[in-house]
This record gives sequence, C-alpha cells and structure tokens, in this order.
Amino acid sequence: MPPRAAASPRPGVRLAARAPGRIALASLVALTHAAGLGALVHFGMSKIEMPQPMPVQVALISAPQAAPEPQPVAAPEPPPQVQRPEPPPPKSRPKPPPEPRPKPVAKPPAPVTESPTALTQAAEAAPTPPAPAPAAAPRPAPAAAPAPITAARFDAAYLNNPAPAYPMLSRRMREEGQVMLRVLVSADGLPARIELRTSAGSERLDRAAQDAVARWRFVPARQGEHPVEAWVLVPIVFKLQGN
Repeated sequence: MPPRAAASPRPGVRLAARAPGRIALASLVALTHAAGLGALVHFGMSKIEMPQPMPVQVALISAPQAAPEPQPVAAPEPPPQVQRPEPPPPKSRPKPPPEPRPKPVAKPPAPVTESPTALTQAAEAAPTPPAPAPAAAPRPAPAAAPAPITAARFDAAYLNNPAPAYPMLSRRMREEGQVMLRVLVSADGLPARIELRTSAGSERLDRAAQDAVARWRFVPARQGEHPVEAWVLVPIVFKLQGN
C-alpha cells in the first residue's frame, strides 16, 4: 500500500502557533502609543515661551529752525562836532572929531552979458508948434447899384413864333396836356438851351413842344441898356377842339 501522506496541521493548531507573535506586535504598538501620548502630555504641560515683541521707539524730530536773520548793524553815530567859540568882534575905535574947515568967502556975482549967439540958441530951442493933421482923403463914392434885369419875352406879336404841331397819333389817342419848358435865351434872342420842366404825360407831346420852341425867336433879357443871357419859362398847352 502506498504510504499515507502526512496529515496537515489543524487550523486551531496554526492559530495557537501564531498567537504569541501577534501579542508581541500589539504590545509594541501599545507601548509606542503610550510613549507618544506621554511626550504630548509632557510637552503640552510645559510652558511654551512666546517670543517677546521688541518695543517700538518713536522719536519726534523737530523741524530745522531757520537761521535767525542778521540784525542790521547800526552805523556808528558821528562824533559830535565841537563848536568853536566865535571870536569877539573887534572893538570899534572912536573916530576923532572932524576938524572945522574954513568957510569959503562968497565972491560977488559977475555981471551977465547976453550975447547974440545965446539968444539965437534960445530961439532955436523953443518948441515948434505941431504940424496940422493932414486932411482926410475923400471917401470913394459908393458903387452904383446894378440895374434891374428885365426878363426875356417870347409872346411879342412881331416875333411870329409858330404854334407846335399836334402829333397825329396823339390826336387819335385823344392825348392832351401842358408842357413846361425852361429855355436859356441868349443875348441875341435865340434859344441856347431847352430843358423839360414839366411833362404833359406823353412823350410825343413833350417832343413836339421842344421841336417847336427850338425854332422860336425871343426878346432877350436886358440889364439897363444891355441885352444879357437869362432863363425863361415857356408853357405849351395841347388841347383838342370840341373837348
């Protein structure tokens, strides 16, 4: 028969064999914990010395004081002038009394003789009478006043001045009115210049009046006996028959 294998140890026997090792391990752990706890208690109960804070010192530094301004040095007063005593005025010596002078003896006046030369000089020295004032020059006679001017004329019968022609278109349009012309009459009695003073309201009537007066003759104005150039107003009336 084959030999039987050795029987395996029982579980209970194995646990008993391992029990002493586990107990030793547990005891070691317990001792370690106890030692740590004792160290904690020892260090916990001891006083923990905190570092003392260093005191902070604050020093107040005063601001630098400004240097005192230099006091002005008073100029030394000049030494008082010593007034010298004025010398006393010299005493005036008394003047000796004037010696009496002999009075001159008056001489008898010499006889005065008048010479003809002295008489002539006296006559020449006599003041001459003032010359009579010159007679005032006669004033010039006042200038004669200018002679009045007689105005020029255009209505003299002998002038035979024709009436202005009535424009045909103005007749058809029944245009009427009065034209006032200002005419400069020369010394020869001719119209030297014609100006329109007042219009009739129609250019045709104004032009017809100017054309007619330009051919007229005038009596020139006169100043005294002389003909002169002068202005005169000439009215021209345009009016249709039956109106």
